[in-house]
Amino acid sequence: MAKTLIRGGTVVSATGRTKADVLIDGETIAAVLAPGSTLLGFDVAANVDTVIDATGKYVIPGGIDAHTHMELPFGGTSASDTFETGTRAAAWGGTTSIIDFAVQRTGERVEDGLAAWHEKAAGTCAIDYGFHQIIGGVDDASLRAMDTLVDEGVTSFKLFMAYPGVFYSDDGQILRAMQKSAETGLLTMMHAENGPAIDVLAAQLAEAGKIAPYYHGMARAWQMEEEATHRAIMLANLTGAPLYVVHVSAKQAVDQLAWARDQGWNVFGETCPQYLYQSLEDQLGAFSEEWGAFEGAKWVCSTPLRSRAEGHQHHMWQALRTNDLQMVSTDHCPFCMKGQKELGRDDFRAIPNGIGSVEHRMDLLYQGVVTGQLTLERWVEITSTTPARMFGLYGRKGVIQPGADADVVVYDPNGHTTISVDTHHMNMDYSAWEGFEVDGHVDTVVSRGKVIVDDGAYLGAAGDGRYLRRGLSQYLI
Repeated sequence: MAKTLIRGGTVVSATGRTKADVLIDGETIAAVLAPGSTLLGFDVAANVDTVIDATGKYVIPGGIDAHTHMELPFGGTSASDTFETGTRAAAWGGTTSIIDFAVQRTGERVEDGLAAWHEKAAGTCAIDYGFHQIIGGVDDASLRAMDTLVDEGVTSFKLFMAYPGVFYSDDGQILRAMQKSAETGLLTMMHAENGPAIDVLAAQLAEAGKIAPYYHGMARAWQMEEEATHRAIMLANLTGAPLYVVHVSAKQAVDQLAWARDQGWNVFGETCPQYLYQSLEDQLGAFSEEWGAFEGAKWVCSTPLRSRAEGHQHHMWQALRTNDLQMVSTDHCPFCMKGQKELGRDDFRAIPNGIGSVEHRMDLLYQGVVTGQLTLERWVEITSTTPARMFGLYGRKGVIQPGADADVVVYDPNGHTTISVDTHHMNMDYSAWEGFEVDGHVDTVVSRGKVIVDDGAYLGAAGDGRYLRRGLSQYLI
């Protein structure tokens, strides 16, 4: 089996950093050694097939994006990234594992939804991948099917308090699913917005002629997120189910999570890069010569971008520092402007919801280290280690230690990255991060021992990734 030595770098973990060399044997990490160590009794560098020079650079565990939607059908179209293009783009950005969402809708079988997503992903992924299960129709059959998910390595499922008629579950259905969660150990993931109330507000805005993308944010008011988050927390507490709230964007929703965590409850939350940097005013309210006020459609997602004047972005960074939010995923669900987003040109309600960021998450969060929002160790924790622990992968993923999968990124803090549609690798005709400057650069990406990105070249291939059978969450109290 091929041996690789990553030499001269600073190995960064969730708990600290140290100068160390990383020896990879085949697909796993064999040793983490002090520089120049003779512990193995021979000159390591002279006895490996490849030496990667990481002098002056950080050596970190590969990123884990635990919330992506490749090829997701939505709003009369489908997400523009396939599992092949999306995972290749992820690899370029230092992400070596994703967890995507298999979909079951009302009237469909859970087993069929999971099988369909296996078929989409098998043999095409550039990096390792796992699945959560969307339960879009909670009934006796789907509840029975949930009993088999753990055996399939799918140990989390997602419910929606939004999108009536598509994915929506009412409180009674949520209660029943959470009871199953408590019984099986499955982690309940929740899209927490009051969907029926949002639909009324959206209809009223449209009837008043307020159809621009900006009003997507107005319809999905922060009160709708706070209320639903609180309701989800109370249902989880009643049933004893662990709860993970996805794509938290409102500071008031964070406060609900913080309150529950202060009670010692198994309640967790993620945010996304767009909620750290982007806003209702600057993005949803944007105007361009090409698109006019419809420019804001580029940033239509749910939950929506929040007002900068209200301080939501600052609060998200703070919550990451205090662990009131545990991690950052992307909710990567890309759509092109032409032929997709423009379906809603005459009505914001018809704009496919989603932003493409899977390639940029590691860089965008590293910029938070540069600006003093996060420590270097916290960067690794929220992008790799905690996702691994939260979703039953830790030990194999999320850490550089002997026996772990050799998913390793060499990151250059003295490098520079300019994000643009002209240079990104996602299957999109625009960038939601156009012109964003990052004071760092992903230099080398190793996935299970294979170098798949190095020195500006992609060396991987479709099918390099394997399906991840996950265990139960390792983050619970």
